[in-house]
Amino acid sequence: MAVERIFKEEASEEKGERARMASFVGAMAIADLVKTTLGPKGMDKILQSTGRGREVTVTNDGATILKSLHIDNPAAKVLVDISKVQDDEVGDGTTSVVVLAGELLREAEKLVAAKIHPMTIISGYRMAAECARDALLQKVVDNKSDADKFRSDLMNIAMTTLSSKILSQDKEHFANLAVDAVMRLKGSTNLEAIQIIKKPGGSLKDSFLDEGFILDKKIGIGQPKRIEDAKILVANTAMDTDKVKIYGARVRVDSMSRVAEIEGAEKEKMREKVQKIIAHGINCFVNRQLIYNFPEELFADAGVLAIEHADFDGIERLALVTGGEIASTFDNPESVKLGHCKLIEEIMIGEDKLIHFSGVAMGQACTIVLRGASHHVLDEAERSLHDALCVLSQTVNDSRVLLGGGWPEMVMAKEVDELARKTPGKKSLAIESFSKALLAIPTIIADNAGLDSAELVSQLRAEHHKEGCNAGIDVISGSVGDMAQLGISESFKVKQAVLLSAIEAAEMILRVDEIITCAPRRREDRM
Repeated sequence: MAVERIFKEEASEEKGERARMASFVGAMAIADLVKTTLGPKGMDKILQSTGRGREVTVTNDGATILKSLHIDNPAAKVLVDISKVQDDEVGDGTTSVVVLAGELLREAEKLVAAKIHPMTIISGYRMAAECARDALLQKVVDNKSDADKFRSDLMNIAMTTLSSKILSQDKEHFANLAVDAVMRLKGSTNLEAIQIIKKPGGSLKDSFLDEGFILDKKIGIGQPKRIEDAKILVANTAMDTDKVKIYGARVRVDSMSRVAEIEGAEKEKMREKVQKIIAHGINCFVNRQLIYNFPEELFADAGVLAIEHADFDGIERLALVTGGEIASTFDNPESVKLGHCKLIEEIMIGEDKLIHFSGVAMGQACTIVLRGASHHVLDEAERSLHDALCVLSQTVNDSRVLLGGGWPEMVMAKEVDELARKTPGKKSLAIESFSKALLAIPTIIADNAGLDSAELVSQLRAEHHKEGCNAGIDVISGSVGDMAQLGISESFKVKQAVLLSAIEAAEMILRVDEIITCAPRRREDRM
């Protein structure tokens, strides 16, 4: 028993088989959890938080589901991490990456049970992953040079991404929105310039893309409602110092009239500041902080539109869009870059008034206004659209495209199988099981659609042994279909990220042979 006392009491360790079991089981449980959200017929999950307000999220975005879970199992956390990274990196494929990693581990478990060393499995998986990636590289299509073809590729990718989300009913409409928005970015992957405003009301079909920029604010009282050829000063400065605040200001005076003098002086300061601002020759002033009624009045007299309390994202984006800079001092007007736009006016969306800047300098920016029945619908629509935008902006940079619908997995599996036949030794078993794991993705897509997956996948496999085959699972008709005709495409970058992240995560979990849990810190009884 002397050996056991290395750790503090209550610390636990699991060795060898048990540790591996725990990590396999955890990882597979996570994979099974998001499995049902995969593919065009994937179902959604309702996540209810235990916090105040019992917030409810309805989503089928793998990363969102996993982010919201509190997980104890260490191996499961690795999977949650890869789905997050996938979300940040390429935006889509968050479910596929977890499912693939889970399947790789499921296969590995069988191999470990057959007394094959985890390192052998890992090196087999490594070879298989290389082979699978090369198989995809040989099959990619690149239409960068032909603008029309490239646009239709982008449309197909957007529709494929959206088809497994809530927007699948109006996917053409939204794919169009997304492609237009991304095409305006001209190849930058900075999605900051695309603003998404959610307004409950109407239906999802009423969503639209607006060329300009929309600020979710009302125009102040007595100020011009419409300005043409606007010169905009975007600022972050305090415009509320013209009154002495009752709290926090300690002034010793001998009579009330002195207080009035101090107030007068403050007011003069404010007036000077406003004059300095107006001296920039502007007709629109957007401030991040409050503007009190006195300076507001001064602005109104000068015919300047003053907008207060524009939220931070809004103001950063506005500066980006109009080509101005955020200023906080106004002493030397020549050094401040003003923003420009052709027209500022007030528009109505649903019940709300918003300020619309059109004809902005940087043509890259635009605003997508989402309409929908409830907040939950809007949140989910925003997540789906964000996925589509991410994928598209990545594809604009790396314009290689693959077919979708389980086609890439079949192509990879076929190549990997052939590799397994050529490879001597135990590694070949690992390579073979890698190809089985790849087949799990089309199987799950078919299962989620309630089709006979075994039948379909074996048909697919037969089809893929013919040269130049485009077969994949057509979920709508419930049979094997031609993916090129159906226009189901995916971005190569997404597939590659899925493949590489999944293999690395699986490898990491396979390497584990011991789990040590620390003892919790005791609270001393302070009685």
